[in-house]
Amino acid sequence: MSENGTHNGIQGGEDFLLEVKNLKTHFKTEAGIVKAVNDISFNLRRGETLGIVGESGSGKSVTALSIMKLIPNPPGKIEGGEIIFNSTTKGKIDLVKTAERDMEYFRGNEISMIFQEPMTSLNPVFTCGDQVMEAIMIHQGVSRKEAKNQTIEIFKKVELPRPEAIFKAYPHEISGGQKQRVMIAMAMSCHPSILIADEPTTALDVTVQAKILDLMRHLRDENDMAIMFITHDLGVIAEIADRVAVMYNGQIVEQGTVYDIFSDPQHPYTKGLLACRPRLDIRLKVLPTVADFMHKDEQGKITEKTSYKFSSVGQAILFNYTTEEEIIERQQELAKQSPFLQVKNLKTHFPIRNGLFGKVTNHVKAVDDVSFDIYPGETIGLVGESGCGKTTLGRTILRLVEPTEGEIILEGRDITHIAKDELRAIRKDMQIIFQDPYSSLNPRMTIGEAIMEPMRVNNVLESDFQRKKKTIELLETVSLTKYHFERYPHEFSGGQRQRICIARALALNPKFIVCDESVSALDVSVQAQVLNLLNKLKEDFNFTYIFISHDLSVVKFMSDRIIVMNNGKIEELGYAEDIYNNPQSEYTKNLIKSIPKGDLSAIKQAQLKRNN
Repeated sequence: MSENGTHNGIQGGEDFLLEVKNLKTHFKTEAGIVKAVNDISFNLRRGETLGIVGESGSGKSVTALSIMKLIPNPPGKIEGGEIIFNSTTKGKIDLVKTAERDMEYFRGNEISMIFQEPMTSLNPVFTCGDQVMEAIMIHQGVSRKEAKNQTIEIFKKVELPRPEAIFKAYPHEISGGQKQRVMIAMAMSCHPSILIADEPTTALDVTVQAKILDLMRHLRDENDMAIMFITHDLGVIAEIADRVAVMYNGQIVEQGTVYDIFSDPQHPYTKGLLACRPRLDIRLKVLPTVADFMHKDEQGKITEKTSYKFSSVGQAILFNYTTEEEIIERQQELAKQSPFLQVKNLKTHFPIRNGLFGKVTNHVKAVDDVSFDIYPGETIGLVGESGCGKTTLGRTILRLVEPTEGEIILEGRDITHIAKDELRAIRKDMQIIFQDPYSSLNPRMTIGEAIMEPMRVNNVLESDFQRKKKTIELLETVSLTKYHFERYPHEFSGGQRQRICIARALALNPKFIVCDESVSALDVSVQAQVLNLLNKLKEDFNFTYIFISHDLSVVKFMSDRIIVMNNGKIEELGYAEDIYNNPQSEYTKNLIKSIPKGDLSAIKQAQLKRNN
């Protein structure tokens, strides 16, 4: 340490907690050098939240890992720049030049990180309490007894129910929201100066997400801590951040206060991200996409062309909304038809056994006396928190899960108890698109073969030559090409894999498709493309959809009517606009209240509250 209290000869300007200057992080690949982070600069003040937003591959997670010095070398390496951290104990130091043994002190102790997926971040063979205790004992050098007391206290601080019980619980025994709170507790256990949160709410229900965001705001203010919050969702950024840095292709293309970015975005990429979020106040005919605001070359870089389809977010909405008269006309057209599908008093119960071979002691009533009709060409949205029964209901209707009681009537035919050979004959009419496209595809099978397989099994068309021709047509229908036929799933992005799963669902010419959380893992810009595709396919082929999601804004955009589920029962059923504008149950009101709005007046109020 030098006389002025700095390390590595660093002089202070404004007293930032963290200054990132011209950071470059590159990866060596077989295809050449990938500039994952390409000359970016930003700063972070104590007590503020900086949102880093962008699509997958934009470089935001690599930026966080660079700050933590967790880039795997090889193939990655920080090639240049400075990461100046104003440590409470060591003064100002450049983390880029800091040795690994010294970084071990800063990680967890002064800079902590919450990763995106809590289940894979927590060790399944240790209890939640043991994992948090370990961090405390390593960094604070306290006894096991003291570490346990601190762990229980921090579990209370992050509002975990029954802290003593969760201390003894394994990760698989608690919910997703509780696992995320355990991760936050671990990150906060040593009272860090900076908390880096990498997509901490992406997989959570909106109600759980709202609670986690509230908790993080409270912990930031209570501990005078800085937060770097990484996400692809600008709606979440509006809820928690003070300033925003928008990343694209390894670079920061725009940064400013939340209010400035939302009220007057300058870069076409930022405009695209803002416009492609499903809106709750109006119904758009087609969701705008990033491509509507800017052009990209073959490498994904923004070109100099200026002939954009839209020049502002307002313009994208002005020429694209559905009028109230059009909505009413659509509702009247649907109501004139006979039901395509009727669900009557459906129940799906799962037995709870005492021990592996023990007797049944109780039942989980996943679907509990549910009744509704769906009309031809209609999209019914199923919405609710995790565990409400929406996925089980969708799978029961398809007979992928056997019902306990009730009736499922498809086009006037009761399919509830038909034999398997009869069920196979009508299975072609009913398809499902699963949440995770990667696990839905065989990694050893080309995507062409994956799409052809159900056609072979169901004797669709006479030869593989005809089936291949049909497969190429399907790939082109979902905006892929014939050149993708021989490629494997790992060679595609998440959005492309979901398009492949949609193509496979179309292979049997179905009449009815269940979309089970089919866009929940996608970036908002890719999500917009997939939602637009599903709607276009509905128009072209007159599909009937059940669209399952925990995101009410997405469900509202897609659905004619919405079913709100809670504890296996229908909490509320009605037209999408009616459900949002005039919810009847407290449960639905709470769901709507929890949705990040990204509303300018709300952002302004939040900023005024923070400044006071």
